[in-house]
Amino acid sequence: MTAEEIAERLRRHRPGVRRAPDDGSATHPRGDFELNPEFREMNAQSRAAAVLVPIVDREAGPSLLLTVRTTHLKAHAGQIAFPGGRLEPEDSGPVDTALRETEEEIGLSRSHVRPIGELDLYLTRTGFSVTPVVALIEPPFTLQPDPGEVAEIFEVPLAFVLDPLSRQIHQREDRGAVRHFYVYPYGDYYIWGATAGMLNNLAEVLGGT
Repeated sequence: MTAEEIAERLRRHRPGVRRAPDDGSATHPRGDFELNPEFREMNAQSRAAAVLVPIVDREAGPSLLLTVRTTHLKAHAGQIAFPGGRLEPEDSGPVDTALRETEEEIGLSRSHVRPIGELDLYLTRTGFSVTPVVALIEPPFTLQPDPGEVAEIFEVPLAFVLDPLSRQIHQREDRGAVRHFYVYPYGDYYIWGATAGMLNNLAEVLGGT
């Protein structure tokens, strides 16, 4: 899939809100992609946030840029995430937030970033309503991770994410209940949670599921 084909499919996508289906099934068109029925409507107290979903236009094929959060953070320590954070008063909107946070977290200049669309609004278990902003990244570029937030930066081939066989369903006990969630195991990396949910949404938009 070329960069322009990716951009065209994102332009045609009309973002919605990811909520869990009543029965927790994986096939609901507006499910939260975590297979849990506790989400119903967007909480009015949800805090607005945005992440950048960076697709790097490599000669060998497009890849997704991801970060590993440092282990000392209070929330989601050590997890794999897209660069991003909450909307600040000075931000003009989700795109501005995603670009600002990306510059702060991994040092990627806006001059290399071309936003091409948004995925569905993602409601997290921690009370955030996250807008995933998809963007094409033009190499070459340099990165400078913030050591206070980012332990590592790596890339995953987009073809891997688009392959339905790459996606697994795992489960664990959480607060006395069994929680099911999607996982994309890639080498030594365990991609799950909101990041896996957004990858699943991206695969749907690009026709990989």
